[in-house]
Amino acid sequence: MPISLTLPQPDGGLARYHLVGTPLGRPTAAPVFNRIAYAAAHVVSDPRRDARPWEAPAIDWERTMAFRHHLWSLGFRIAEAMDTAQRGMGLDWAGAQELIRRSLAEAKAVPGADLACGAGTDHLNPADARSLDDVIRAYEEQVGFVEKHGGRAIMMASRALARLAASPDDYRKVYGRILGQAKDRVVLHWLGDMFDPQLAGYWGSRDFAPALETVLSIIAENRGKVEGIKISLLDNACEVALRNRLPEGVLCFTGDDFNYAELIEGDGQKYSHALLGIFDAVAPQASKALAALAAGDAATFRAIIEPTVPLSRKIFEVPTQYYKAGVVFLAWLNGHQDHFTMPAGMQSARGLLHYAEVFRLADRANVLDRPDLAAARMKNLMAVLGVGQD
Repeated sequence: MPISLTLPQPDGGLARYHLVGTPLGRPTAAPVFNRIAYAAAHVVSDPRRDARPWEAPAIDWERTMAFRHHLWSLGFRIAEAMDTAQRGMGLDWAGAQELIRRSLAEAKAVPGADLACGAGTDHLNPADARSLDDVIRAYEEQVGFVEKHGGRAIMMASRALARLAASPDDYRKVYGRILGQAKDRVVLHWLGDMFDPQLAGYWGSRDFAPALETVLSIIAENRGKVEGIKISLLDNACEVALRNRLPEGVLCFTGDDFNYAELIEGDGQKYSHALLGIFDAVAPQASKALAALAAGDAATFRAIIEPTVPLSRKIFEVPTQYYKAGVVFLAWLNGHQDHFTMPAGMQSARGLLHYAEVFRLADRANVLDRPDLAAARMKNLMAVLGVGQD
């Protein structure tokens, strides 16, 4: 019998929605990709222990680690303690340290598991930073922590640096110092201000062209220490411009949650690897698509991955920094956690109409792994928010 439920419409009315999606089967073993694919993973709250979700959110470490095993089983590397894990928006540095420790220890017990960890300056209040040396010390502490525990660093953008830097040379100084000290090659992260408004003007300019020159100069000056750069500007032309000018051996990781399908496939000459928050939400679909691409079957890659793009664009719509709510919403619908609560109460960052459309788009993209469970949970959410079911 077809599954259906009542969902709200943009005009304020209600309509019956009939599910049409078909869940994908899981691989019997982790597939092999011909693109490096990092999934930025979320953290799971523990509402039974969460007395102060804004100030000191409680984390369900068992479910948080179980989700990482889910991603590893599908062939992904994990980008740990990044913005998808609510860094600076619910997860502070103390929580990130615990997450990094646990994930690195967990990975050692999983054959083939790989991850890199976000290291930034988020324990330094931007208003308290007085000099570039303060920013350098903050980066040194976090990169040092990751390396001490056997991890590789993703050098996250710094709100404090964005506030203090007076010129591109200030970025060269800070990045040059940290990269020069790094034990392993580091992934840089160009995060646009649509993800974090406090990063406006990063690299010393609000315009792309001069910012690009600064980034390229930093990479050129530290080429032996840079594995690659993740670019998250939601503009495929900007990413292609960066990708085309990277030195040989330095990788471009797409962080474009609007245009990832075409950027990963490439233009016949060059392509992007991936470091994406949306892969948290659509992991089985992305895994199957990437495996098809590795097998030379671009048509199947497109057939599977392209329906997830409208879903991703909805999840990452303005205000983009609240995309984490949609990612965790889908984890709940798909049974990876038994509640829809988030650190800092971030589930309240999106409204009823947003979640209803995410549900419809997820169904059409075959992202609902267990449609019966997803529909039952969606009905419960609708009831809590005042939408009764027939």
